[in-house]
Amino acid sequence: QVQQVESGGGLVQAGASLRLSCSYSESIFSGNPMGWFRQAPGKERELVASITSRGFRSYADSVKGRFTISKDYNKSTVYLQMNSLKVEDTAVYYCNRATRPYAYWGQGTQVTVSA
Repeated sequence: QVQQVESGGGLVQAGASLRLSCSYSESIFSGNPMGWFRQAPGKERELVASITSRGFRSYADSVKGRFTISKDYNKSTVYLQMNSLKVEDTAVYYCNRATRPYAYWGQGTQVTVSA
């Protein structure tokens, strides 16, 4: 059963913008805070942004002021608008519940930022 599908990644130059989308199963994620995570090669997966069912947002310090998380309840989709991208933002990006227990992890979407 597909629980969430991430899309929107790509190869961009530093300073560019991307918008990631995560289409999720309402039956799996309804009522849960949603998060965007990323995992760079050789590093652990980290939470970069989250949004609660009431719309409260939080961000990792490394992306604060550059990334914006939003949610379209009608479309069961979570977005991550990424501006002023840096080389160090290069990673595979995933969406999931923002807190444990996590649902199954999707395949993610690759974001590569070149200098």
